[in-house]
Amino acid sequence: MDNIKISVIGCGYWGKNLVRNFSQLGALYSVCDASPELATKASQDYSVPIHTLDQVLQSDVDGVVIAAPAAQHYTLTKQALKAGKHVFVEKPLSLNVNEAQELCALSKEVDRKLMVGHLLQYHPAFLELKRLISKGQLGRLQYVYSNRLNLGKFRNEENILWSFAPHDISMILALADDLPESVYATGACHLNPRIHDVTTTHLTFKSGIEAHIFVSWLHPFKEQKLVVVGDRGMAVFDDGCDWGEKLKLYPHKVNWVDGLPQPEKADMVNVPLDVSEPLKLECQHFIESISKKTEPRTNGEEGLRVLQVLDAAQQSLQSKNTVSLDKKIPTHFSHETAVIDSGCTVGEGTKIWHFSHILGNTKIGSNCTIAQNVMIGPDVVVGDRCKIQNNVSLYKGVTLADGVFCGPSCVFTNVNTPRADIERKDAFLGTYVETGVTIGANATIICGNRLGAYSLIGAAAVITKDVPPHALMVGNPAKQVGWVSHAGEKLAEDLICPRENRHYAVTTDGALKEVKNENHAKTS
Repeated sequence: MDNIKISVIGCGYWGKNLVRNFSQLGALYSVCDASPELATKASQDYSVPIHTLDQVLQSDVDGVVIAAPAAQHYTLTKQALKAGKHVFVEKPLSLNVNEAQELCALSKEVDRKLMVGHLLQYHPAFLELKRLISKGQLGRLQYVYSNRLNLGKFRNEENILWSFAPHDISMILALADDLPESVYATGACHLNPRIHDVTTTHLTFKSGIEAHIFVSWLHPFKEQKLVVVGDRGMAVFDDGCDWGEKLKLYPHKVNWVDGLPQPEKADMVNVPLDVSEPLKLECQHFIESISKKTEPRTNGEEGLRVLQVLDAAQQSLQSKNTVSLDKKIPTHFSHETAVIDSGCTVGEGTKIWHFSHILGNTKIGSNCTIAQNVMIGPDVVVGDRCKIQNNVSLYKGVTLADGVFCGPSCVFTNVNTPRADIERKDAFLGTYVETGVTIGANATIICGNRLGAYSLIGAAAVITKDVPPHALMVGNPAKQVGWVSHAGEKLAEDLICPRENRHYAVTTDGALKEVKNENHAKTS
């Protein structure tokens, strides 16, 4: 299908179903499993080779499907994305919110799809339920509850909340189209004193919707049921029923008579559905998201939202208190070791990595990369699309315009004559770095100077005066030794950029300007 090649990592309890479906879709390329027996069976059943993890990552497969234990999801997903593969990972995306944020940021950085296996979002009954709600057949949603109950499969690495509830949370968030304001969870540990077998989770939404999720693997019978109550009707998605009865519509109403509510019951209606295996639809959706370059319905951000609710519920279980949930999904990523002080603003798509510190009232634009061990602030302004490499410090008084590159360990100063024992904050001098400037590794920028747009500062150069736009500066103290184009290419005597074929000329006052191709000769 669409000539997309897929490798499945994990051929066990659930992975074998993924292997089967991708094979049926004509996309299965190889299988991988730590168990030689499971890998061999999948390989023989579907006539595909067995690959090690390294072989999968080094192969030319388009997508990797991860059905390993939940504790391995983060590491395997990160490895696959870094190898340039699109990733479909079974729920949950990770066991840690910060790790999930990192994976979402990484998928954007490498421009690869990240999809999470929230299967019921692909179930024909749930898709039809969403359509009925969007048409207004249930009116305004008021209450949603979900039961996911069974006897077993008992797990030792994750509790029932993390094992069963992700699917229900995913559906409820899709129906509410929001994150809850607060989460309260309660439960009990019967088989293992450290692992909850039964939990009930209550969600409260700003819109007024209330929801609860009851999950248990210590239950006498299997039940998978979602009930949705609106002010004009009710619906039940019961996955335990035959296809003709999986989705039921109850057009009950509540009338107000003399100030009192009175029920007006109506006959139940079975909603007809297109019969199709949800997992096959989910696998097909992943293939199409790759081939058509579309965003998966259950993408990384959706998986992150589910994980935020799971994390809040886990906190509530442990504290026995209601946990407030910040509904705003961070639009930037910061590693768990990074520190961002109060009063700072960080733009969408920006990534702040290990051990970096953003001091108070600093403003960082969108789509920037702040590498390891960087210190910025206080009161520093960084524009959009800047890249600041390892071990750089931007002190108060420094301003970076858009698209500035700061090489590893380059240095900015803000006082000309510092003394350890003398306070000289009133002597700070500003440094302004204009659009598109590149500063090489270990260069030093003495404060009080302006670096002109698209100039290039060589490695270890020391800037002691203003730099003209497009100037190429090297040495200590730095001197201009030529010109560079907008693309950062050194210009030869013809002043034509070898990368972009843009033409330049030097003006009578000694500045470089771009000219039309037919009129690019140097002027004196």
